[in-house]
Amino acid sequence: MFDTHAHLNFKDYDKDREEVIKRSLKEGVSMINIGTHLLTSKQAVEIAERYAEGVYASVGLHPIYKEDYREEDYKYLLRSQKVVAIGEIGLDKKFEHKNQLPFLRRQLALAQEHDLPVIFHCRMAHRELQREIEGLDIRGVVHSFTGSKKDARYYIDKGLYLGFNGIIFKTSLDAVIKETPLDRILIETDCPFLTPPRKRGRNEPINVRCIGERVAEVKGISKDQVFSATSQNAKNLFSI
Repeated sequence: MFDTHAHLNFKDYDKDREEVIKRSLKEGVSMINIGTHLLTSKQAVEIAERYAEGVYASVGLHPIYKEDYREEDYKYLLRSQKVVAIGEIGLDKKFEHKNQLPFLRRQLALAQEHDLPVIFHCRMAHRELQREIEGLDIRGVVHSFTGSKKDARYYIDKGLYLGFNGIIFKTSLDAVIKETPLDRILIETDCPFLTPPRKRGRNEPINVRCIGERVAEVKGISKDQVFSATSQNAKNLFSI
């Protein structure tokens, strides 16, 4: 299994980070820790570099943050072979500020310059995001997808993946999941957030199993098919 969107670089894991990672790896769960600004991007890289395999990093400035985006700082982090993507980046109408579009455009250019896939965060801004990526030759995933079937078709036709997490237990996304080809699906936890039902407290990468099982149920296929396909999708997208 592959948790393509984790935040073990967050302070929620300061007391037992290594134990959580080792527990996940023992259960066959690989993971990408996602940067949200410069500090968490650095931490994601530092964590990934402590492991020979199974733990990777992305670096980027999340759209909710207003801190300065200094490209040279992120380029420095890209020297690590454990960085597999730029992200999470995107647009978020819940936390609008004037720098979201400029920062998105600059980070899209950085991803293209370094031939890296993009991890998109998009909240209530699919039309705007689609305008920004129209005409661009990019690889990536729309993380924590909550858009419409029309949005899903746009991203799939664009060659992007859709990332599903615990939100699928709270919002009706069954129709989208049914129509999304298995070879365009990634599963994720977004831990420490979005703990699946029947699990308590802080989320962990090991709970990506619950997401895969729900996707299998909705699509009417075996969970092993989902785990195998989504793991291969992650390896293909992130060149692992």
